[in-house]
Amino acid sequence: MIVSASYRTDVPAFYGPWFRNRFRAGFCRVVNPYGGPPARIDLKEGVDGYVFWTRHAAPFLPVLAEVRRAGFPFVVQYTVTGYPRMLEEGVVETAASVALVRRLSADYGGRAVVWRYDPILLTDQTPAEWHVRNFSGLAGRLAGAVDEVVVSFVQPYRKTARNLASAARIRNFSWRDPPAEEKRQAVARLAAIAGDHGMTLSLCTQPELESATARGARCIDAGRLSDVAGRPIGARTKGNRPGCLCAESRDIGAYDSCPQGCVYCYAVTSRSRAKERLRRHDPDGEFLIGPGGE
Repeated sequence: MIVSASYRTDVPAFYGPWFRNRFRAGFCRVVNPYGGPPARIDLKEGVDGYVFWTRHAAPFLPVLAEVRRAGFPFVVQYTVTGYPRMLEEGVVETAASVALVRRLSADYGGRAVVWRYDPILLTDQTPAEWHVRNFSGLAGRLAGAVDEVVVSFVQPYRKTARNLASAARIRNFSWRDPPAEEKRQAVARLAAIAGDHGMTLSLCTQPELESATARGARCIDAGRLSDVAGRPIGARTKGNRPGCLCAESRDIGAYDSCPQGCVYCYAVTSRSRAKERLRRHDPDGEFLIGPGGE
C-alpha cells in the first residue's frame, strides 16, 4: 500500500508533528470526506512507501529523515509556482522553495522529488507570456535537481470558481479559463522548455491536452517509488477521478485545513476556516482533523 500525505492539505508544512506521532504509533484515523465511517490506516504495517505533497518542506525535514531511517521510500511532490502574492498569499518565498527542492534532491536523489508547476492560472497579472518566462526561470533554477515537472491548468470546479471570483473582486484582478487549443499550445511551449533543462513534462488529469511531448502524469507513481526503493513496488492504477493515472493509495489528509491562501485551491472552502482548523488541531490525536472538525 502507498500512503499519500496529502493532496487534501499540506501535511509537511503544517502537520509534521502530528504525522511524526502517528508514524511512531503505526497508524492514524481519517474522516471519510464523502460520508461513511472513519478509516484506520496503517502507517508501517503493509506500507510500501509514501508520497508527500508540499509547498514548504523545511519543517518536515527531520520527519523525512526518520521515515527513511525506518526503511520506507518516499517521493515528494513539490509545488513551486512563483506566483504573485495576490494569488498565493501565504506561500513561502520562491528562492526558499527552490533551495529546499535542491536539498531534497541532494539528500535523497533526483528520483525522490517531482516539481509541480500546478495549476496554471491565467489572469491579467499572469498571462500566457508571463507563464513562459516564469516557468523558464524556475526550470533553469531547478535543472539537475528534478527530472519531471507536472503541470495542469486550473479546473474551475464549483468551489474553485467561487473562490477565484471572490478573490478577483477583492484583489482587483481578472482570470479566464482558455480554450483547449490555447492550452495545448501553451503546454507544447512549456514541454520544450522543460526538455531543454533535462526534464519531462507531464499533465495531471487533463488527457485532452496530452501529446507526444506531454504525457499523462502519475503523481502517485509506483514505478518512481520502486526506483527510490531499489526494489519493485507493485500497485494497480486506481485514479482519484476520470483520467487520473495514479497508483492506488490511501490519503491521510483532510480538506479545509491548509491555510496558505492560494486563491485557486480546490481543497479549501475558505482560508479563515482552514486557519481555525489548524488552530484547533491536536498533534497528539489520531485524526489530523477529527469528525467534528477538530
